[in-house]
Amino acid sequence: EVQLVDSGGGLVQAGGSLRLTCAATGFSLDNYGVGWVRQAPGKGTEYIAVISSVLGTTSYAESLKDRFTISKDSAKNTAYLQITNLKPEDTAVYYCVAQVRSIIAGSSEFYFQYGYKAPGTQVTVSS
Repeated sequence: EVQLVDSGGGLVQAGGSLRLTCAATGFSLDNYGVGWVRQAPGKGTEYIAVISSVLGTTSYAESLKDRFTISKDSAKNTAYLQITNLKPEDTAVYYCVAQVRSIIAGSSEFYFQYGYKAPGTQVTVSS
């Protein structure tokens, strides 16, 4: 059974950093692309980053790439999202997703499809 569990969210002051963790079971991250999305209250899904299965190639939303870093540890079958210089507008529920496909990455749009989604971890940034 495929399962994703994300963690690492919390309350942090603006300017701080967080590292979100996504532990995968039932499949290998070397076989599936993994990504992160977020949803702020009253807003739609925002696509943040993806990392490919085999080569570990990364893609980011243009507006977020300077502060967000996606990575994975194949030995631990775990993916991460490092966020630096957090801003109040980063407040959202962050979700790890897997089986990423059909990535659209341009200067003005970033979107991908996915097959699995973790329960989510809340990130709250205070000003």
